[in-house]
Amino acid sequence: MSFWKKLKSGLSKTSQTLTQGITSVFTHKKLDEETLDAFEDLLISTDMGVKTATELRDLLKKQRLHQEISEPEIKEWLAEEITKILEPVAASLTIDKKPHVVLVVGVNGAGKTTTIAKLSQQWQEEGKKVLWAAGDTFRSAAVEQLQVWGDRLNIDVCTTKSGGDAAGLAFDAFQKAVQNKANILCIDTAGRLQNKKHLMEELEKIVRVLKKAEPSAPHTVLLVLDATTGQNAIDQVKIFQEIIGINALVITKLDGTAKGGVVVALAKQFSIPIIALGVGESAEDLKSFDASDFSRALVSA
Repeated sequence: MSFWKKLKSGLSKTSQTLTQGITSVFTHKKLDEETLDAFEDLLISTDMGVKTATELRDLLKKQRLHQEISEPEIKEWLAEEITKILEPVAASLTIDKKPHVVLVVGVNGAGKTTTIAKLSQQWQEEGKKVLWAAGDTFRSAAVEQLQVWGDRLNIDVCTTKSGGDAAGLAFDAFQKAVQNKANILCIDTAGRLQNKKHLMEELEKIVRVLKKAEPSAPHTVLLVLDATTGQNAIDQVKIFQEIIGINALVITKLDGTAKGGVVVALAKQFSIPIIALGVGESAEDLKSFDASDFSRALVSA
């Protein structure tokens, strides 16, 4: 199955909610205030966020109030307007340093390790040499999972003792990346939001120590988000922005979520580049973000 078909299938729960909602909402021949209110509620129900829903409602009112509008027309209009929101954040990761340091953050279970593996496989296919650092030193399962993927992809994984200093590991891994002439150093990190203060201190220390080795590092701070968490993903972005600052997003688990609209909410609220979307387990299931393809899959237009 192609990525487009997987994306469309993955977003089918969200698009079904939208399609059924549009069918029931747009019952009047002419657009009125009651229909606009119901339309706004429908958009909010798919996790697009209140701000996005309100702005789309107001725009539709301005353009078509008291005019006739068909179901296919509203779907086409919605797909086009969502595309406009998403286009500014649809971006690819620019690798412009050697080694380019990618610090990967996110809560446990969001899919950080598999995202690192999938991105790295794509980088290898482009002829780039990759090195990993297993910075989640408190979870042996996380280190083991990274090592399994490393063996599979023939990528060296820098590790330290259980509970060891993640910042010291990051520094040593950078030195190794320089020595081995690696193009990219990918550093996995812990995601324990239960103790935000400890996580903040650890991430700040990693960044501080990396800057001693290379003042411009980390070049990319990549936050991995699980789409199925819906509006909780918004809160995660706020927390990690506060802790460390984010300049790239990967959104995973779009295969089967009813909360696909959260991608639109994230784009609207934060304007952080979304470099890839995940719709499954294999490397081919993580692809660059195409605003128009996503919008049309979301709205089933």
